[in-house]
Amino acid sequence: MKPVIKPELQVKFLQHLNGRKKSDEGFTLIELLVVVIIIGVLAALALPSLLGQVAKARQSEARNNIGALNRAQQAFFLEASSFATSVQAVGIGIRTQTDNYNYEIKPKGANSDLVASWGLSRKPNLKSYYGYAGTLLGGTGVGTEILTTGFACESENPGVLATIPSDPSYGATNCKQAGIANYVDLGRTK
Repeated sequence: MKPVIKPELQVKFLQHLNGRKKSDEGFTLIELLVVVIIIGVLAALALPSLLGQVAKARQSEARNNIGALNRAQQAFFLEASSFATSVQAVGIGIRTQTDNYNYEIKPKGANSDLVASWGLSRKPNLKSYYGYAGTLLGGTGVGTEILTTGFACESENPGVLATIPSDPSYGATNCKQAGIANYVDLGRTK
């Protein structure tokens, strides 16, 4: 003998199964494909911007280090009446080589009254940096005093620059006055 289910219960049971079947459905292949395409388009739009920001972040290392070297050189001059001749001699803990840059200091001028700091890029997508610290005569006559000055420059184009620009002119206050080709001033010009 077969169990007999009332017709009202049969209808309710079938409605329950129908409702459960709709809620158990997953995504169709088309829906998944549309989502993947949308994510791909968004990634294609955002990736170049993201890579540009990574290069800027890496360049900020050199920009900060060259600025720190300039300030440290000015402080060094106030104590020693000459500029430091190496990155280590400045004594501010900057390494001469990192993953992205090589740093070096080269004294310029006959009496070491000028010094150049370099942050040369080691990777082709990064710009190089140049820092200058020097002395100027301030005032006239009896009130003449020696002042320290400094500025920083950034290469116009990214890339590893193996050649160091020519010696800066004494008393220069920006990249152009110093005769440094292919570099632009980072700070304001005096």
